[in-house]
Amino acid sequence: MSPSPLDHLIRAQKRERAGMLRLAIASAVVLGAASTLLMGLSGWFIVASAIAGAAGLAVAHTFNVLLPSAMIRLLAIGRTAARYGERLSGHAAALRALAAIRPAVFASLAAAPPSEALSLSRGEASARLVQDVDAIETRFVRLSAPWSAVAGLGSAIALAALAGPAPAVVILVAALAAILSARALAKRFSTPARAAIQAKVGALKDTAAALVAASAELRAYGLEAWAGEALNAKAAELDAARLEAARAQGLIVASQAVILGAAVAAAIATAAPAGPALAALAGLAAAMGVDALASLAHAFDQDGAAREACERLDTILRHQPRAAPKLEAVPTLTILGETLAPGERLAIVGPSGCGKTTAIETLLGLRGESALPRAAFAWLPQDAGLVAGTVRENLRLAAPKATDDELWQVLEDAALADRIRAAPQGLAAYLGDNGERLSGGERRRLALARAYLRDAPWLLLDEPTEGLDAATEALVVERLDARLQRTGQGLILVSHRPAPAALCGRVVRMG
Repeated sequence: MSPSPLDHLIRAQKRERAGMLRLAIASAVVLGAASTLLMGLSGWFIVASAIAGAAGLAVAHTFNVLLPSAMIRLLAIGRTAARYGERLSGHAAALRALAAIRPAVFASLAAAPPSEALSLSRGEASARLVQDVDAIETRFVRLSAPWSAVAGLGSAIALAALAGPAPAVVILVAALAAILSARALAKRFSTPARAAIQAKVGALKDTAAALVAASAELRAYGLEAWAGEALNAKAAELDAARLEAARAQGLIVASQAVILGAAVAAAIATAAPAGPALAALAGLAAAMGVDALASLAHAFDQDGAAREACERLDTILRHQPRAAPKLEAVPTLTILGETLAPGERLAIVGPSGCGKTTAIETLLGLRGESALPRAAFAWLPQDAGLVAGTVRENLRLAAPKATDDELWQVLEDAALADRIRAAPQGLAAYLGDNGERLSGGERRRLALARAYLRDAPWLLLDEPTEGLDAATEALVVERLDARLQRTGQGLILVSHRPAPAALCGRVVRMG
């Protein structure tokens, strides 16, 4: 099967983070081996010291205490350093990779056909960008898990072999049983539960976003309790999925514990003929050998979430962003049977629901293919949104490199500059979610200023004076006229109000 778009992204990030990932793997190998050797040697040392002490003073004096104790200290230090190195380098590589993958997902979402991109709710889009991307972190972090498991298991088998081949075979059989049981239980119980969690997180976020957007109306109609119940119902579904995942994880941990206990008992029994010290060594080696596989069991447990996340992300990543074509010349355009030369103005008027906004969105390519690139248009949509940021950040969505002087100019053109100057922080004033610290008319004018800021030959304005009083509307219309004369931009205006429509020399009536 050919690699998916997400596979390509992950492979590219693995190549870019190869140094840190290699360090994580090397540290994991040291960690796995040192942990097993430390535990086995410690067990042997304690039992051997006890036997030497019980044998009498003469035997105790001949027992070499310094070398084993020095090895124990060395292994303890090595294990600590390796654990730090593995966690630091492995997680650093994973987090940096996710920081690169998340913008790629967003870019692909923006490049998707409008019918698909706009059908994805805010909550669902947020879940894809946050939870789904976070879920694939295991694709990087767990790279070191097999190496650590092999190092720990290999060290355990080597230690047990000092007591004879039988304890070594016991550990190998126990390891195979632990891997197979963890894999089977994860596939049967964890995978569906983890997949359900990913889907239900999106549903919860979707519901929360919808209720927050309608919070004022919900309060006005006394529906706070209903909204809480609706949100709690989605949260309960998510909690149920998480509970199933926790139960599945508990089954895996319990199976590993049972296998570990059986392995320790069998290893000690088969190593008993070699003496108590080596039997203790074999028992502890068996415990650490099976325990070294815990990281693999955890990876199996997380596979369901990662697989579901990969499938959901691949549906977005199949849309590759393309560079916007440059405009060689100011284009003419055709809309509703009218052909407009550069700089001309057209008003589209008519009752609500007659298709005025649809005509604009078709011209932009939001409903089917557009004959002109989007670079030809600066657009004020009917329901323009604002981000939870400052005035400057909201304006620069249209022109990221715009200077403050340019920002003040478009605010003047939108009759909003005085209001922003009066704010304590000016352009740095924080607006809150969707500009909640501004009035409806102020939000409208800020969105209009943002459309002005985009360098495009055609200005598409959908109800630019909606929510404005007559005096403010007259000022906005006057400054719009002056701006068009200054810039030479063409105008397509949708409005049911006569004042802005009067700016246009041509009118199309719909409905």
